[in-house]
Amino acid sequence: MTPSPIHRDIRDTLNRPIRDLRISVIDNCNLRCTYCMPQETYGERYKFLPESELLTFDEIERITRAFVAFGVTKIRITGGEPLLRRDIPQLVGRVRAIAGVEDVALTTNGLLLRRHARALAEAGLNRVTVSIDSLDDDVVGKMNGRGVNAGVVLDGIEAAREAGMKNIKVNAVVQRGVNEHTIVELVRYFLERDIIVRFIEYMDVGNRNGWRLDHVVPAREIVETIHAEMPLRPAGRNYRGEVAERHLFEDGPGEIGVISSVTAPFCGDCTRARLSAEGKFYTCLFAGSGHDLRGPLRAGENDEDLGRRVAAIWTGRDDRYSELRASMTDYGTSTPKVEMYHIGG
Repeated sequence: MTPSPIHRDIRDTLNRPIRDLRISVIDNCNLRCTYCMPQETYGERYKFLPESELLTFDEIERITRAFVAFGVTKIRITGGEPLLRRDIPQLVGRVRAIAGVEDVALTTNGLLLRRHARALAEAGLNRVTVSIDSLDDDVVGKMNGRGVNAGVVLDGIEAAREAGMKNIKVNAVVQRGVNEHTIVELVRYFLERDIIVRFIEYMDVGNRNGWRLDHVVPAREIVETIHAEMPLRPAGRNYRGEVAERHLFEDGPGEIGVISSVTAPFCGDCTRARLSAEGKFYTCLFAGSGHDLRGPLRAGENDEDLGRRVAAIWTGRDDRYSELRASMTDYGTSTPKVEMYHIGG
């Protein structure tokens, strides 16, 4: 049953609609990237959520329907590493079948993509984004914390292409003194394969990645580095709420994107909601706490009341952490924030 919406197009306190829902399906991952789940914290003895605490597919579908009733059209499946969750193509198919959902995407580190690409495509996955921070095996192996080389990820991307996926993107986090010297190589490789690379400024998500402002390579510098060898010209965003600033190549087809949450925040156009693996609704990537949806569902809350709960949370939203960051003397590091692997970035 689809919940009866209170308002079809709800707005938060800053007049931002809700259009995108990012669903984390698992908090575990098979990598230990230094900027997300550093090995020294998330070692072999770290306790991730037991399966009983993860949202079931039925619960995810019910919650998704509640969000769609208020304007969400785009769904992104995330983690942790979402391909560690059993039967994930089945979930993609169920979400894709919800009336009002126009786009279903998935973010993955690519390690298991060879195994699942065809089933995901057949289930109706529209887009896949693969995280790979460098083509240099030494660099990427250190950044992913497990010594996994780039070839494994590239093979997963090729599997997605073989499965007929047309809209493939690559995300790369750029850190000062770590991988900024490899970004042009990354661009050249994927340009030849008609795949867009989006470079992400190293962000202060969570509390355990040792973030410092001097480790950030500004988006402007990233663009200038690429432009020096492959001339670029700026392009407009495709839609309101698109986080990547687009740049087209002057000498031919193709583009790159930069996501500048640190140096040029875009909070004013944020239309994203986030659902954690244990069923908490977060209204900001940098939120300190979420709103429990799993508890009321398992206590018997009906769809209409669930919809009312979602609407009340969104209409009370006033988050703009990235815009406020620069005025914080400690950049907010003293304020606990949800870890990225809980809500998928």
